[in-house]
Amino acid sequence: MSKTCIIGAGSSGITVAKALKDAGQNFDIYEKGSQIGGMWRYENDNGRSSCYASLHIDTSRPNLGYTDFPIDPKLPDFLSHEQFLGHLEAYATAFGIPDRVQFNTSVQSVVPQSDGYAVTLDSGASHTYDHVVIATGHLTDTRVPNFQGHFGGSTIHSHHYRTSDPYIGKRVLVVGIGNSAVDIAVDLCRRAKHVTLSTRRSAWVMPKYLMGVPIDQWSGFLGRKLKLPTPAVRRIMAQLIKLGVGDQRRFGLPRPEHPMYREHATLSQDLLPNIGHGYIDVKPNVDALKGDRVAFVDGTEAPYDAIIYATGYDVRFPFLDTGVFDPDRQLGELYRRMVVPAHPGLIHAGLVQPVGPTIPLVETQGKWIAALASGAMSLPDKSAMEDEIRAHRDYQKRTYLDAPRYTLEVDYKLYTKQMKADMARGIGGVA
Repeated sequence: MSKTCIIGAGSSGITVAKALKDAGQNFDIYEKGSQIGGMWRYENDNGRSSCYASLHIDTSRPNLGYTDFPIDPKLPDFLSHEQFLGHLEAYATAFGIPDRVQFNTSVQSVVPQSDGYAVTLDSGASHTYDHVVIATGHLTDTRVPNFQGHFGGSTIHSHHYRTSDPYIGKRVLVVGIGNSAVDIAVDLCRRAKHVTLSTRRSAWVMPKYLMGVPIDQWSGFLGRKLKLPTPAVRRIMAQLIKLGVGDQRRFGLPRPEHPMYREHATLSQDLLPNIGHGYIDVKPNVDALKGDRVAFVDGTEAPYDAIIYATGYDVRFPFLDTGVFDPDRQLGELYRRMVVPAHPGLIHAGLVQPVGPTIPLVETQGKWIAALASGAMSLPDKSAMEDEIRAHRDYQKRTYLDAPRYTLEVDYKLYTKQMKADMARGIGGVA
């Protein structure tokens, strides 16, 4: 029987562990922190969580949970991080996963060998595994722009934002317009003196509700009930959003040059109304930092006490030598978004950004990994894996913006169908 190492006991690691256990496979889980939960544990002592106090999940409850462990229907449409962590803990406990985790244990290195992968722990102990599943997440190593000049106030990355308390009565600039940026801007705006959102190329902002129904349930209805492909669903949703929200330029938020269906839209029920109330204003990209002032590329400038950079993350795996896997070069070169072709026992779980819900998608990844580990499914040869990677990258470029942000983008419906077809055939495919 093969043996698998899982690195990380967050939402991805525990569902992979559950799938391996269901398949009767042998595995170890190593977690740097003292409890399960990953990014969903507020102030996680593993130091990797980007969770802020006001965080609520953008996927509505019916679409969020694991398929064999539905979320309590008494919970709200959009769960808080605390509520979702409670669900994760209940899921893991129901299937006996916490007892299998070695907590407070860091993986120092993963080295391919002729008989598998040598995994060395912070204790100095080393073990050999047939497969290593990396489930550490990709929202830890912060990326900050290098603007000219110097800013005299406080600066942090959104990864380290927790509450609005330090910003009461202050003028705050939030750089970025992704989900974290707009969440934080909205969280700040009623307590700060003023909040500015700076965006380089803007984004389409979608509400969480449309006609009283969570937005993802509308897209789910169009996809499942009407059996429409995801690109068609996205085009229809773009038109519905325009009807429901109107022209966002009226609020001072520029319209992106690309159509809505080509990007991973920003989700917020509250951003546009708060701009409309004057609590938040929108500026273009930063041109220069000038002590206690910030100049923008439109020629304007304004004073600020603090800057919060919601400018994304670099993907890093410090326990992997870049000769084994270099995320700067190879992040988009994973077979089925999981397997390193040159080292097919090295597998990523949850290293995706789906159009659709993440949790049930990674649950399917876990089952796919378990099928591979148990021998119920095999991988195609390296050349076929590389063909699949090229086909996926071509699909990405045709479907989404050709930008680094979309390296991890997947279509939930299509990707799930592909993984299930692989498992049904007993061998990975190309399409």
